[in-house]
Formats: sequence, structure tokens, C-alpha cells
Amino acid sequence: MKSDIEIAQEADLLHIGRVAEQLDIREEELELYGKYKAKLSDELSERVKNNRDGKLILVTAINPTPAGEGKTTTSVGLGEAFGKLGKKAVTVLREPSLGPCFGIKGGAAGGGYAQVVPMEDLNLHFTGDFHAITSANNLLAALLDNHIQQGNSLRIDPRQIVWKRCMDMNDRVLRNIVVGLGNKMDGMVREDHFVITVASEIMAILCLADDMHDLKRRLGKIIAAYNFDGEPVTADDLQATGAMAALLRDAMKPNLIQTLEHTPVIVHGGPFANIAHGCNSVRATKTALKLADYVITEAGFGADLGAEKFFDIKCRKAGLAPDAVVLVATIRALKYNGGVPKAELSAENLTALKAGIVNLEKHIGNLQKYGVPVVVTLNSFESDTQAETEYVEQFCRQRGCEFAISEVWEKGGEGGVALAGKVLATIETKESHFAPLYPDELTPEEKIGTVAREIYGADGVTYSAAAARELKKIAGMGMSSFPVCIAKTQYSLSDDQTKLGRPTGFTINVREVYVSAGAEFIVAVTGAITTMPGLSKSPAAYGIDVNDDGMITGLF
Repeated sequence: MKSDIEIAQEADLLHIGRVAEQLDIREEELELYGKYKAKLSDELSERVKNNRDGKLILVTAINPTPAGEGKTTTSVGLGEAFGKLGKKAVTVLREPSLGPCFGIKGGAAGGGYAQVVPMEDLNLHFTGDFHAITSANNLLAALLDNHIQQGNSLRIDPRQIVWKRCMDMNDRVLRNIVVGLGNKMDGMVREDHFVITVASEIMAILCLADDMHDLKRRLGKIIAAYNFDGEPVTADDLQATGAMAALLRDAMKPNLIQTLEHTPVIVHGGPFANIAHGCNSVRATKTALKLADYVITEAGFGADLGAEKFFDIKCRKAGLAPDAVVLVATIRALKYNGGVPKAELSAENLTALKAGIVNLEKHIGNLQKYGVPVVVTLNSFESDTQAETEYVEQFCRQRGCEFAISEVWEKGGEGGVALAGKVLATIETKESHFAPLYPDELTPEEKIGTVAREIYGADGVTYSAAAARELKKIAGMGMSSFPVCIAKTQYSLSDDQTKLGRPTGFTINVREVYVSAGAEFIVAVTGAITTMPGLSKSPAAYGIDVNDDGMITGLF
């Protein structure tokens, strides 16, 4: 079969105006970025705000493995399948980060015949949203350092600057740096740090804000530093809010593109789920619900990260209530969790499958705790055997889940019709009783402990001395009611990426805590997770090129 980029480059794309017509979007409500992508205008949001909401379907997955799961591929293919069934549907996704594109993970446009196009545009720069977020983040950093240089009337303590610069690339040497070297006019010498753009609080704010007014309210609350009395210094204090909002004006508008089968896809925002909250923007999801009868969205990495944060942060804050969850797994990934090396995953191995399926079992149980009906889908591979498939299907049905095979990678929408049918039947016959996992009234420690025990399966939580001090400071500032956003490895239910399957007898180790006052959540950093990834020994960038005709190769 052809590579993803070959399939994408051979696609016959429709003008984005024709794609928009499927959602009854008018030509004047599009802000065009060429022929095949557009932003959705504020006028559209205003016109459809009183429409009845469609049904919301979340796509999530088991813990990712080198064997692959295909969550985005399934999301895209499911949208195409709804189109095959004559349903008015739209898929809502996150925008890819350049870091993984040039690193090891690749892009985020789906795969095979379930892709979002134009694939190269989506994965590289797109409509400039990430650049706007990066610029706004670094503007605040520049204004902060300039304030100190110009006399420091806010009495900012240089030892308590918590705002970090960012860039949308994996660059480990920027994690811990020294700035201000040179003469007196070059600023105060101090330690500084970088995060990847998707970990910036501004990314989270953009994805949680309802409109420009809410965006500015949240931006103004960002805590950039503390003064010599230990009091927070905010973006409002630094007079940065208006200029930051100006940089983000266009980035606030969701983007519309299409699948290989011309079904509409809204793409907006892109926080990672292992170091941030992992969901596309509230504005994109709410707009989609007003435009379509069925909205398929996804949350990053496994359900222990993306789905938990979708439910406990995004849905809580935005008042959303999903109608069904699709949980993606592969037989190959389950056997990997059962101890089979990657090179041996194609051989039938029911023993390993039975050992590794405990990972799927834990995710099923976790999702059911939120009161939302679950449909499990196996992303099909040629190496899957009938005995293996039947075992997984029986396992899921015994746990109260609907089950379907997905063949969207190979067959596009046609390969997802069975899954779409199961999702539709589930929505029609099973009522969702969605509720977040914990109430606002719990302390941050109780919230972290609840997620650790209920979702990860941990025995408890330990805190570094610095994390414990920060939790006391957060309580003193009156922000304990915020939900928690736990930064954790995606590869394991624990905070140790080597523990596959369904580990037991472990604790979650919180080494750092900080409050994102504008995003209105508390971040707890666990294990060895970092907010600025590094490149591998052989990054994907080595294989990416552009030929003399301007055609990009090697992107995946």
C-alpha cells in the first residue's frame, strides 16, 4: 500500500467552500487561507449559537505502544463513515505540533485512507495558530524582563519568575538556560527555561476560552512571577494582556479542512495530553455541536490522560456532556502489553493477548466510571487472526461494551460503517449519565489522589518538598477549587513508562506543582516527564525533504 503522504498528495480536494456547504456554512462566513483551508468567522459563531446541539462522541485509546493504535485514524474514518450513512457529521481534532513531526511520533492527520488533507499544510505551519501562541507567550516573557530592567516597580523577585519562554520544536538544550549575559543593558542575569509551545499556558487558555472577552480575562490572570513579599505578579500587572490578545485574535478562530472523502473536519488548538490537557478548543467543539448532528472528537494519548482530562477539565469547564466514547485498541498493542517484542507481534499469540488485555480492561472500567456508554473498536491489521479477534470481542461484551472492527486505514469511510452503526445504536439505546470523577470542593491533594487511585490504579501519591510547599501556596491564593492536570508518561498507567499492562503496587510521585491561573487548573508533574521534549538519535527530520517541484517527501 502507498505511504500516507503519497495517498494524501494524490487526493482530489474540493474547494473548502464546497466542504463548508455540508455544514450549511455560508461563503461569507469563511476566512480563506488558499483554496483548501479556512477559518470560521465570529459571524458564523454568532449566527448558529441558538441551534440545537448535536451528539458528542469522544474517541480515546489504550496506552500507546510502538505497535500503534490509530486513534486519530479512527476519528477521521468514523467521520467519513457517518458521511457514508448519510449523517450530518463533523470531526473535531487538535492541530499537530512541529516537535513530533520532526521528532519521532510524526504528524496528526490520520493515516491510510482515513486522513485529513491538505496533510502537509496541517502538519507544517497550517494557519499560523501555533506561531501566534508562541509569540504571545514570548511577548509576556519579554515584557517581564523589560519591567525588571526598567526599574522593577512591581518588586518582582528574579528568583521567583515562573513564566517560561516557548518554541514549537523539540530542543532539550533550552530546558534550563541562563539569560541576560553581557553588559548592564542586556538585562539581569538569571536562570530561565523553555517549554514546547503545546505546554504553554496560553495554548491551554486559547483552548478553554469561550470568546475574546473570556480569552482576555484568562490571559490577565496568568501568574508570571512573585514579588519579594511572595505575592503573585500577573499579566495584567505587567500590562501585557491587550497586546497578547491582539496576537491571538485570528488564532482564536477554528480552522476548517476536509478528509480524503471530503467530509468536514474542524481543527483547532493542540495541547499534548501527557504534559497539558490534551483536547482541541472548547470553541471548536461548541461550534461543531451547533453545525452537525454528530460530532466526533478525540483526546490525546491513552484514556488515562486524554479522556480523563477531557472529562474532568474540558467538559467540567465548558458544560459539555458526551453521549458515547469509542475506545480504540489493536491486537498488536495488546500483545505488546502482554510482553511480546515488536518484531514478533504478527504471529498469533493468545497467551500474550490474554496477558496484555488487562490494559484494555482497565481503560474500559475507567471510562465507565464517568457514566458514558463505551464502544470498543479494534483497529484492524492483516496479521490479526480470527481467534484473537473473537477473544477480544467476547472480552468486551462481557464487560458491557459494544464492539466493532475498524478497517478505515485500508478502506476509508466504508471500513468504518460497522463502527458507526454501533456508535449510532449505542447513542439511541443507552443513555449517558456523564459526571466528572471528583467534585470541585476536594483539595488538590484529594483530587490528585482520586485520579491516581481510580484511573491509574496507584496505591497512593508522594510529593516532593517543593511540590508540597507549592500546594500550600495555591491554597493560600484561593485556587484549590481548580481541577488538576496531571503530567505523566503516556506509555504506562503508572508514572514509570516501563510498567506495561495493568501495573499494581505502585505510587505516583509528584515532583513539581504549579497553578495555571488563567487556564484555571493545577498542574502536577510526575515521574520523569518533561515539558520540553528532546529529539531521538535518528529523528524524523532526517527523512523529510522537498524536491525540485516543491513536493514534500518523508512526512508521516
